[in-house]
Amino acid sequence: MLPIRLVLAEILEGSGRNINKGRWLDAILVLIISINIVAIVLESVQSIADQYATLFWWIEAISVAIFSLEYITRVWVSVDLEQYENSSDSATLIRIKYIFSPMALIDLIAILPFYLTLFINVDLRFLRALRLLRIFKLTRYSRAMQLLLQSFKEESNSLLAAFFIMAVILILASCGIYLLEHDIQPEKFGSIPAAMWWAMATLTTVGYGDVVPITPIGKIFGGVITILSMGMVAIPTGLLASSFSEQIRKRRAVFADEVHTSLAHGKLTKAELLRLEELRLNLGLSKLEANAAIRQQLNTLHHLVYCPHCGEKLES
Repeated sequence: MLPIRLVLAEILEGSGRNINKGRWLDAILVLIISINIVAIVLESVQSIADQYATLFWWIEAISVAIFSLEYITRVWVSVDLEQYENSSDSATLIRIKYIFSPMALIDLIAILPFYLTLFINVDLRFLRALRLLRIFKLTRYSRAMQLLLQSFKEESNSLLAAFFIMAVILILASCGIYLLEHDIQPEKFGSIPAAMWWAMATLTTVGYGDVVPITPIGKIFGGVITILSMGMVAIPTGLLASSFSEQIRKRRAVFADEVHTSLAHGKLTKAELLRLEELRLNLGLSKLEANAAIRQQLNTLHHLVYCPHCGEKLES
């Protein structure tokens, strides 16, 4: 029989023999987080907040109790996580490392606002903003958010380079429009920092229209900046879109490689199917994608062709 700490670790991480229990727990937590977000948004409407104050308080209290229990349990079982399996650090040091990991910090932020109100007076609007950060807890369960965060991580150097170029163009655009429009519109382009508002709105192609050049040369300069901005904004967007697709391709390739390894002896055992299911969930792949990868590997292994609709064997 597995120790209780290891069982809890498998449930919280959705792995091993308790993978199904972990999936149920994830679904429950996602539901609680969703209820919290809806409650926080509705609570910002004063009439609703006054009418259902007691209900909102109970939602907050129960949610914080559940999130606090989850956080404490995750810290306790962190020594049994796969990422620390080969670590030579002590249990205390492993737990400290886990506490400062990104996901653990998000879990802490989810419960921190409630406990802050017990010791200090916090502005209600500021408190709501902090509580709304609970939405980031969904990154643990959202495939899209995981892919996006991984894309940011892998393309960080390219994105920093793109944002550096945009910062340079922002400063040049601010200086240029300041020189061209300062004498005509001193109240709007009275300084380079003031001109940055126009430059930012133009470079991001938002174009609020509250500050615009009125001189002919200023309009020409603004048009050039607008054209440049369309290309500049597309750079980080293109980088993220490309990286997002690459992340999906890599995850599918990892799963396909694992299927190929598992089929080395010609068939999949129950233990191997369980491991593949765990890997599928960790990679955020759908069952359709996983089944397609398994069929493709079976086709390669046995030179068989499977119907993509019903899965029946066809003549090769």
